[in-house]
Amino acid sequence: MSLTDRVPDLTTLELLEAIAERGSIGGAASAVGVSQQAVSQRLRAAERLVGAELVSRGRTGSRLTAQGELLLEWSRPILDGARRLRASLATLADSGAGPLRVAASQTISEYLLPGWLHRYARTGGGPVALGSGNSEQVLARLRAGEADLGLVETPDLPDGLARRALGEDRLVVVVGSEHPWADRRDPVTAAELAATPMILREAGSGTRDTLTRSLAEQGLRPAPPAAELATGSAIRAAVRSGLAPSVLSELAVADDLAEGSLLRVPATGLDLTRPLTAVWVGRLHPDAEALLATTDVRAQD
Repeated sequence: MSLTDRVPDLTTLELLEAIAERGSIGGAASAVGVSQQAVSQRLRAAERLVGAELVSRGRTGSRLTAQGELLLEWSRPILDGARRLRASLATLADSGAGPLRVAASQTISEYLLPGWLHRYARTGGGPVALGSGNSEQVLARLRAGEADLGLVETPDLPDGLARRALGEDRLVVVVGSEHPWADRRDPVTAAELAATPMILREAGSGTRDTLTRSLAEQGLRPAPPAAELATGSAIRAAVRSGLAPSVLSELAVADDLAEGSLLRVPATGLDLTRPLTAVWVGRLHPDAEALLATTDVRAQD
C-alpha cells in the first residue's frame, strides 16, 4: 500500500491549518492560494479518506472538529518538514547567497512575523527561510547553526547569545463559556491558578515558561496539566469545549475574545508579561538587521 493511499496531501493539510488559524473557508482559500470551491472539494475528499468529519461549517465561520484538530496535530511535523524542504530546495536554485534563515517561536511566527516580513519585502529585503517551533527549539536551531536569527518569547535566555529586545507580550487566563469560571467576577488568584489543572503548551514553549516562572516567583508550582498540546489552535479548541482553563497570549486569543467563544478571566498576583527578543550567535546577518528594522509589536498589518 502506498503512503498516499490513506494520507491527505500537503495542500489539504495546509488548508486544515489555515482554517484553524483563519476560522473560515474563504480565509483558508486566500492563505493557501486556491479557490473556495477547491477547498470544499479537498475537504470532502479528505473526510471520505479518513472516514470522519473534519470541519464544522456555520453561519459565523468554520472550525475544525475534534477529529480535524487531532489530524492537524498529527500533521504538524509533516507540514514543518515540508516547509524546511521547500526552504532548502530554494537554496539549491540560488547560486548566490542563501536566504536569511529565521527561526521563530509560534506566537511570533503566527501573529507578528507575517506583518514584519511584508514590510521587509516592501523595503527590498531578500529571501527568507522560516522555521517555527517553541522557544527551546528555536534556541537549539541557533546553537546548531541552522538559523541566522531567532525570535523568541521566553523570559529565560541562555548565556552566549547576542540579543535585542523587540517588545512585550501579555498572557491572559481564558475559559470556555461553559466553564465554571466563565461567570466569576472576582479575579482568580495565583494560588487558585497553580492548583487548577490547565490546558498548557508543551515544556520548552515560551508560554509555558512564562507561566511557570510567574508562579515560581510566588512560591508556587503549577498542577499537572489537564492536557498538554503543541499548538495554540489546539489549545483554544480544547478550552472552548469547557475542558479546562488555559493561559495564552493576548495575540492568540484576540479573535476568540471578540466573538465570545473564549472568555477572559482576570488574574491577580501574577506578572504574565513576557519579553519578545531577537537572538543570534556571533555576527548579525546583514539581512537580519534589515528585518529587525521593520519589527514593531504594535503593528500587525
